[in-house]
Amino acid sequence: MSLHDFSSLLQAARSQPEPQRLLLVFASAELPRDATTEEIARFERGEGGALAPALCVDKAPEEIRDFATLAEESRLTGIDWDILFVAAMSGRGGHPPNSDEAVQPMQLMVEAIKGGRIGEFLAIDRHGDLIQLERQ
Repeated sequence: MSLHDFSSLLQAARSQPEPQRLLLVFASAELPRDATTEEIARFERGEGGALAPALCVDKAPEEIRDFATLAEESRLTGIDWDILFVAAMSGRGGHPPNSDEAVQPMQLMVEAIKGGRIGEFLAIDRHGDLIQLERQ
């Protein structure tokens, strides 16, 4: 199955042989304190910047109706975001991982994003489309 948006990700997660738990980190673009004039100009054009985790949640795929509903839930928190990073945890023996089991992997995911190590996560834009991020 080819992933191209959040809907295809949900479908893939729901069809795995073992139940899944999705780790969702909503990140916002920030301008680093020591940004150069060129970096500031790129950031003002909507390019570049640093991604900072702003909101985290773990959910079973069945708890997410669709991307629009998830985006609306995030909007209600009042926390703005630009990119959604997603990772999945697989259950064992037909039992899904629970939220307690997701705490440490979520913390590791947040630290990885803070450190710019984002290659192992799926990145989703505000429209629900899968995107490729480039390091600059």
